[in-house]
Amino acid sequence: MRRRLTLLVAATMCLVLLAFLVPLAVLLRTVARDRAVAQAGADAQGLVSVVGTADPESLRVSAEQVAAASGRPITVFLPDGAVLGTPAERTDGVELASRGESLSVDRSDGREILVAVQGRPEGTAVIRTFVPAEELTRGVWRAWLVLAGLGVALLLLGLLVADRLARALTAPIAELATVSHRLARAELSARARPAGPPELREVAGALNHLAGRIQELLRDEREQVADLSHRLRTPLTSLKLESESLADPAEAARITARVDDLERAVTGLIRQARWRGTEGATVAACDATAVVRDRVEFWSVLAEDTDRPVTLDLAETPLPVRVGADELAAAVDALLGNVFAHTPDGTAFGVRLAGRPGGGARLVVTDQGPGLPAGLAGSGVLRRGASAAGSTGLGLDIVRRAATDSGGTMSVSNASPGGALITVDLGPPPEPMNRSRSRSTDGSNHGPAHEMNASYPKTAT
Repeated sequence: MRRRLTLLVAATMCLVLLAFLVPLAVLLRTVARDRAVAQAGADAQGLVSVVGTADPESLRVSAEQVAAASGRPITVFLPDGAVLGTPAERTDGVELASRGESLSVDRSDGREILVAVQGRPEGTAVIRTFVPAEELTRGVWRAWLVLAGLGVALLLLGLLVADRLARALTAPIAELATVSHRLARAELSARARPAGPPELREVAGALNHLAGRIQELLRDEREQVADLSHRLRTPLTSLKLESESLADPAEAARITARVDDLERAVTGLIRQARWRGTEGATVAACDATAVVRDRVEFWSVLAEDTDRPVTLDLAETPLPVRVGADELAAAVDALLGNVFAHTPDGTAFGVRLAGRPGGGARLVVTDQGPGLPAGLAGSGVLRRGASAAGSTGLGLDIVRRAATDSGGTMSVSNASPGGALITVDLGPPPEPMNRSRSRSTDGSNHGPAHEMNASYPKTAT
């Protein structure tokens, strides 16, 4: 925008300068020519009284004196054919002037000034002077150079002023764009400085108001999440107390373990919601191999009860990915839960996890069921809330968000010869995974992703 404004001002100034300087240059040339001709005519007119009354000798001396003083040739043609003063040929213009008419004749090498003088007894005499071409244009080129320099100086000055004005206009716009990008990166403390024209100041104020409103909404959301945690902990505590009062110790331990799993899952969801509302949070990372192995082992118990053959192909080395263990576990649970929910008992399924070139991991889940409905094939199944089986339609959206948050992608299609094929690419963490901050996968830190092995999900996602 700044460059376009400068070019626009440059084009406008060039047109204005041409409109003024070109006619002025032509006028200067005309004035210089007229001045030279008028001066030569005045020198010739100074001899008129002498030519009409003086004798030839006195006339010759006067002509030579005028020629020496003016620096240009002065010639007097008498009616009897005598030529006095500067020698010159008798041209057609002289012949025409001898008839009693003063005139000037343009020639290729200059201009000839002829003055007819009547009053001599023998007839009309002619005074001739000549202005060379260089005298007609004397000083014109210098004046044109001065005009050109003035035009260039004005153009540069105009460009400088235009650049300053354009910078004053575009700088607030660039600042608004920078603040918008910072807000998009969740830097909600970013604010725009109202500057520039009134319209831009109004936009800056609106952007600041929007950022403040976003902060208020996130703060309200975090408070609602905190309220939800207290509301859920009360019935969970009551349920735990009820389970501990069961007469059968084994049954009491099983129910208590499931309540503990549910409590940890709720705590993980609350922590995740608070983390997403916090600026400058550390990027989550985990070992995809450990998380996938943990969740497949969990679902393998239910698969054995429903006669579902399970094929597991995992990488032998850790695969760090840019997604938290809770989020990845929820994504794997959503994929495997869909297998149990939408395929009949006895349907085989497989899970394969391998590394990707450049880092990250690729998770592939296949089953030998009926496959995806025709209406949800391709990208249709990835629409949030889309479902043809009566479910919420949120399971695959959880998987999609986990993939996109890690910098990866997700694809869904029907496998050949039958069944569904879901491929999830997970991006690598921005730096080597900090194991002191990430959840341990060897059982030393029992996070939600690794402590749900004792319970089955009640409903598939």
